Amino acid sequence: MNDALRVAMAELGETAVSRALGREVGELWPEVVRRREPAWFRPWAEVEREAASLRSFQPSVLPGLLQTEAYAHAVLTSGPLADDEVEGYVAARVARQAAVFDRPRPPLTVFVVDEAALRRGEPEIMHPQLDHLVAMAQRPRVLLHVLPLRAGFHPGQAGPFVIASIDDGDDVAYLDDQAAGRTTKDVAALWQVWDTLRSVALPRDQSIQLLKARPWLT
Repeated sequence: MNDALRVAMAELGETAVSRALGREVGELWPEVVRRREPAWFRPWAEVEREAASLRSFQPSVLPGLLQTEAYAHAVLTSGPLADDEVEGYVAARVARQAAVFDRPRPPLTVFVVDEAALRRGEPEIMHPQLDHLVAMAQRPRVLLHVLPLRAGFHPGQAGPFVIASIDDGDDVAYLDDQAAGRTTKDVAALWQVWDTLRSVALPRDQSIQLLKARPWLT
């Protein structure tokens, strides 16, 4: 059991933990997610857990679903959270990852990450983080594409977004901003942006090669 999950289980309290004895640890994680996520994020977390596919673009930081605990901690401590809140949010982020990737049949997840995000962070954090990206990118239902700096300006610079496709349901998108995120079913314009980003991003194999080489880190 990792440290973040121990923190999360402790925050659930002894009663909740004792009720969970004999269950798979993964079954606990949605409870952790609901407890620690901001209220405005919870509708998207529910969509994320039910999605048949997720397509994510991030221009400045790595997607939460692909973050190591150390990287998530560094990102969260750079924002407005108080120190005593950070560990709970890190635990919730780890829980989200399990809720998506540890299903019997995980969703198809496609990530386009701007190269700028790969270059931001201290080497002692980024080397393990990039190792993790390589491992995740080699999973059969995870596709990771790096948008190289040489691609120049692109429509994704307006901000990060995720498009979720749900079986027998409408596509839903999540958009982030400085204050809070929001969900929307008005996704036609985002699909156009996504198609553009995918067309200029590196193929999967070249993306993995770049992550392994990481020439910007010493």
